[in-house]
Amino acid sequence: MKRTLGQIAEMLEIELPNPAFSDVVVEGASINTRTLKKGNLFIPFKGEKVDGHQYVPQAVENGASAVFWQEGAASPPENVPHLIVKDPELALQRLAYVYRRQAAFKVVAITGSNGKTTTKDMVAGVLSAAFSVQKTEGNFNNQLGLPLTLLNVKDDTEISILEMGMSGFRQIAFLTELAAPDIAVITNIGESHLQDLGSREGIAQAKFEITEGLAEEGILFYYGDEPLLQSLVEKASGFKTGSYGYSETNGLYPKNIEMSEKGSRIFLTADTDHYIDVPVLGKHNVLNALAAIRVALHLGMDEKTIAGGFASMELTSMRMERVEGAKGETIINDAYNASPTSMKAAIEFAEELKTEGRKILLLGDMLELGEDEEAFHREIGRGLLPEKIDYVLTFGERAQWIADEAAERFPKGRVRSFGLDKPELISILSGLTAKGDLIVVKGSRGMQLEEVVQAMN
Repeated sequence: MKRTLGQIAEMLEIELPNPAFSDVVVEGASINTRTLKKGNLFIPFKGEKVDGHQYVPQAVENGASAVFWQEGAASPPENVPHLIVKDPELALQRLAYVYRRQAAFKVVAITGSNGKTTTKDMVAGVLSAAFSVQKTEGNFNNQLGLPLTLLNVKDDTEISILEMGMSGFRQIAFLTELAAPDIAVITNIGESHLQDLGSREGIAQAKFEITEGLAEEGILFYYGDEPLLQSLVEKASGFKTGSYGYSETNGLYPKNIEMSEKGSRIFLTADTDHYIDVPVLGKHNVLNALAAIRVALHLGMDEKTIAGGFASMELTSMRMERVEGAKGETIINDAYNASPTSMKAAIEFAEELKTEGRKILLLGDMLELGEDEEAFHREIGRGLLPEKIDYVLTFGERAQWIADEAAERFPKGRVRSFGLDKPELISILSGLTAKGDLIVVKGSRGMQLEEVVQAMN
């Protein structure tokens, strides 16, 4: 967004405190002085412990061209271009809402229980082979991050790819109303946030809220092998839909898939000379790739250009990220988050990958699973096979349930539980591994298992 402060005042339907500020040019927005860019609009928030207004001088020194100032906050800065707003958060959201409707770029919005970020990265990478694109950075996928992402979309951008996260009902509905997506994607329905949403049916309903904000002529692409999504689609009306998945009932499905230590090769036709290489580990990422392909084909891209986009894409860290250990081990850092669905996918990847050495799983707690959390963890433990996995290490109080179940089938000494003692875990794991070993690290964000990965390399 590039607008004058006078134009922003008009967008928010408020008065300029000083007409001299009218022609001040603002480009983008920030709520953090550490990441603020020159020309940004700085938006301070007044909390119970910290008042963001105290950082306004630092923001101006770092290059902010203007700031919001909350009505009632003491001493508005007379010499700093500013707008007085009743509520900075609401003003941020309103500004993003209006800018989205003024700008010409298309929006692809992505949600789902698992794979949102990887799918976002894939869609952005593929579409960048044919369009000028901008995507959600990091996990800016909530009521603050999404409007900030919209306001930082440059006016010459053709497509903005937005990730939408949630932990409760009506949160996706709010985000999609802001973003008015031309294309929406629901990657899957898992078990994340069962604690807040009660059931997988509730999760599906919350994710399906993304369709409420679809732009005119908008379309939803969804994982068609998920019965909960299929049921919602059959009951819905007023927008177009398209499915993808493994089964032939989907609008897009692979005729064949070849997995390797580099990723997957997807054949969309029976012609074995035509394929798309996806340089991302794990069979579960085939579905994320199919979502990206579905979007790209809808936007008129051909398979050759799509393949080129996959070859040059950049993925967010800690999503099936390959790291070389200090001894020559292969470490798969999939520690950004975990649910039963995504943990099973990581385990399946470890079981199927051919390695020179041993296979070691480091599994952490899966959080926010509600009253069934013990059952979900024990199910993971019961599914571990000693003929396919050499060692199982667990970290966290809930992950103890995984270890308890696995220990029933594994030879003595091949299952270790470390509670919350991360230094001991690092010490034992470092002594256990050797060159050629595969270590797959998976756990919820709160377990911070990337610290173990960092210690190993």
